[in-house]
Amino acid sequence: MIIGITGTLGSGKGEVAKYLVQKGFRHYSARTVITEEVVRRGLPVNRDTMTVVANDMRKRDPAYPQTESYARAMADGAENAVFESVREVAGAEFLKKQGAVIVAIDADSHARHQRAVARGSETDEVDFDTFVAHEKREMENADLTKQNIRKVMAMADYTLTNNGTLDELHAQVDKVLATLQK
Repeated sequence: MIIGITGTLGSGKGEVAKYLVQKGFRHYSARTVITEEVVRRGLPVNRDTMTVVANDMRKRDPAYPQTESYARAMADGAENAVFESVREVAGAEFLKKQGAVIVAIDADSHARHQRAVARGSETDEVDFDTFVAHEKREMENADLTKQNIRKVMAMADYTLTNNGTLDELHAQVDKVLATLQK
């Protein structure tokens, strides 16, 4: 089983991926693939640099980093894999061609900002207005080499709303898994 996860910033994509790992999935992260390239280039790891590098890599491969993550999953022999965070249309299309389902996650913007700041990543240490500006930049773009979270979310097979507890989010994931296993 292959699951691609998309969603708004701080919506709980990582939490869903962690939960799926507990269910036997192997986790492949776009952030990891992009961060490795940023570090290889000797650049600072932050949201702006990661966006520039990812967009640059997508000029050569519009589905990057999903193609790279998928290649790693195949090399690992992963039977069940979760790909976090699908932000580009070409990446979602690529994963769907491999048999993936796409799960979108959304939540209230203020709750998402608080979660992002709490996780303490170098890409998340921003005020609310900057958080909103980053998300706006990543939500829509006609250029296939850029992020288009809104369109990828529209392509999703399932949409989860994460405005409650982790247990409530996990229950939604369990419903999706039950449907997929039928």
